[in-house]
Amino acid sequence: MVKLISLSAAVLCASFSLNAAESLLKYESQYSVQETADRFESIAKSKGLNVFARVDHQKNAQSVGLELRPTQVIIFGNPKVGTPLMQCAQDVAIDLPQKVLISEDADQKVWLSYNNQQYLKERHNIQGCDAVIDKVSNVLKALSSAAVAK
Repeated sequence: MVKLISLSAAVLCASFSLNAAESLLKYESQYSVQETADRFESIAKSKGLNVFARVDHQKNAQSVGLELRPTQVIIFGNPKVGTPLMQCAQDVAIDLPQKVLISEDADQKVWLSYNNQQYLKERHNIQGCDAVIDKVSNVLKALSSAAVAK
């Protein structure tokens, strides 16, 4: 019985890890992390989005004597869009406001990543809000594409 539970738990964890990895949409950037983040923030603000915070994880790591490749997170959104999502499924609030991760990998490639809205739809069992989810998806795609464009 214990082996069966352990095997089931392992399969569940492996399955969740696979799904979690697929939940991120990634865009490669030819710019540095700093410049990509600056571009994204500027574009988001120009579109009327609120930028609530920008977290420089590398700088925070350095402040405690640790090393980390360049890694920044921008937290942004608009209550006119987020509120309707929360009205459909209040639990989605745990994933709002929206976030983008801009990071440098071990090969010194820079990536801009964000949550796939279809994943959030499934995660929170959001029903009857396809138009809002599509709108958010299109905005995230447009912002991200513009931030990494040459």
